[in-house]
Amino acid sequence: MRSGLVSNGILQEDEGFSTSIPDVSVVVPIKDEVDSLPHLLEAIASILTASQLSYEIICVDDGSVDGSVKFLKEQGQIRGDLKAVILRRNYGQTAAMAAGFNYAIGRVIVTLDADLQNDPADIPMMLAKLDEGYDLVSGWREKRQDRALTRLLPSKIANWLIRQITGVKIHDYGCSLKAYSTDLVRDMNLYGELHRFLPVLAYIEGARIAEVKVQHHSRRFGSSKYGLSRTFRVLMDLLTVVFMKKFLTRPMHVFGFLGLTSTFCGAAIAIYLTYLKIYENQEIGNRPLLTLAVLLLVTGIQLFCFGLLAELLMRTYHESQSRPIYRVREVVAKHRQ
Repeated sequence: MRSGLVSNGILQEDEGFSTSIPDVSVVVPIKDEVDSLPHLLEAIASILTASQLSYEIICVDDGSVDGSVKFLKEQGQIRGDLKAVILRRNYGQTAAMAAGFNYAIGRVIVTLDADLQNDPADIPMMLAKLDEGYDLVSGWREKRQDRALTRLLPSKIANWLIRQITGVKIHDYGCSLKAYSTDLVRDMNLYGELHRFLPVLAYIEGARIAEVKVQHHSRRFGSSKYGLSRTFRVLMDLLTVVFMKKFLTRPMHVFGFLGLTSTFCGAAIAIYLTYLKIYENQEIGNRPLLTLAVLLLVTGIQLFCFGLLAELLMRTYHESQSRPIYRVREVVAKHRQ
């Protein structure tokens, strides 16, 4: 880490006391957590200052109605280590995290929940793991302090399902305590409920991912904002992520394959029915197979057309943003004299 003076967590150079890029940006999405915020801010400040890390805390309020906004505005006027980002309304945790990422300027970004169930004391350990050459370090709440039926069981099922479908072997996708290299975050676009799938999105970007066991505490204030109603949204976003992981740059591979398969099956049935009509002199007009053949042929043509449209959309997506279809980790070359 760079040398200098730490004042309110913001690194200042020895000469001239000019502010510098902080080592760590801590992003905290907030929804009605006014009672836990004072404890959380002091815990983060204490841990990172003791670790001699320069830092900033970015609290993103996502439509709170309990006094969190007032508290953040007051603290934002007082504290030199706090950025209070107040969203116009409740957009959801994914949008709040995306806003935090956009305002973060640190070399490393750490995310955690505001309910004090994640422990800021684990941050230095996660940063040390990140320094081993990883791009993302995800927390694993092995001894999770939540209700078994409404939180633990659905979470275990969801984590198992995501691991099996995506192939990214993370035990605890729902743990908000994660550490990212800033370069990795800049390449990821978030929407829907995709914050849960950040390790998968990072994997798509070619990231090196590690998982470490972290502490988890019982909720001290307020009540959980999550429930079984999120299951359907998570499943829908899982399908989106799976498609992105496998076919983001080649959608024709999936639509074209399905289209050709459907067309082949429809054509085979049509040929069979034609044989029955011509050589066996059988009536085929009222046979269900005829309807199935027409349906498969039409469906196959539509799927093939969907594939072509998807290819055009992907080209527009990448070319309009000058977004490459690859990511370079590093370039090694000997400088010529």
